[in-house]
Amino acid sequence: MNDLQTLQQILDESERIVIFSGAGVSTESGIPDFRSADGLYQKKEKQFDYPPETMLSHTFFVHHPDIFFDYYRTKMIYPGAKPNDSHYAAAALERKGKLSAVVTQNIDGLYQQAGVQRVLELHGTTLRNTCTRCGKHSGLDAVLKADGIPRCGCGGIWKPDVVLYEESLDEDVIEQSVNAIAKADCLIVAGTSLTVYPAAGFVRYFRGENFVLINRDATPMDGMANLILRQNVGKVFAAMHI
Repeated sequence: MNDLQTLQQILDESERIVIFSGAGVSTESGIPDFRSADGLYQKKEKQFDYPPETMLSHTFFVHHPDIFFDYYRTKMIYPGAKPNDSHYAAAALERKGKLSAVVTQNIDGLYQQAGVQRVLELHGTTLRNTCTRCGKHSGLDAVLKADGIPRCGCGGIWKPDVVLYEESLDEDVIEQSVNAIAKADCLIVAGTSLTVYPAAGFVRYFRGENFVLINRDATPMDGMANLILRQNVGKVFAAMHI
């Protein structure tokens, strides 16, 4: 039995699957990742005088919102991106009653676009914004259609509901994610290097039977997995019968 056949058998036999995903899931939808050789953090952007990690920090957002939004609009928002096979496979597993949750580090909303109902977004989403003054919420257009710094009608700045550097993850999302992973009989870690903490540490709560890792490169958690596929996530899921 080859690795794809083994994964198919695991999917068929599992009843409480959790998918823990990272940027490698969305690269096949045309959204670049951060830390690979061609990722955002490896590229020196001529129009910006600061590294991406600095521009995506809370302090930078507060003190340089103009530059923050220039970078954010250019590099972090992909309104034309469409779900790929991995997103649709998750939706199919959920419809069959096999998927308990998707726990994702991604902020693109592609799982929801594919039809997945229970998506726990550890790092937030680009699809929502909150006014820093009145607390009102808005969609993506509030940022996309604004010139310069996007502002609410009250004059406050729209802050994307994305967890920036120096900010904490949402406690409720953490609790739901840990609970889902702890109760899963199958954990599929897909498209993530498992190097971003605290999110990467959540997989250690898994106590189920099958730990599947789908990622192009080795991760610090390879020793926990009983099945490792060094392939593109979308191609793996495209080969599954769900």
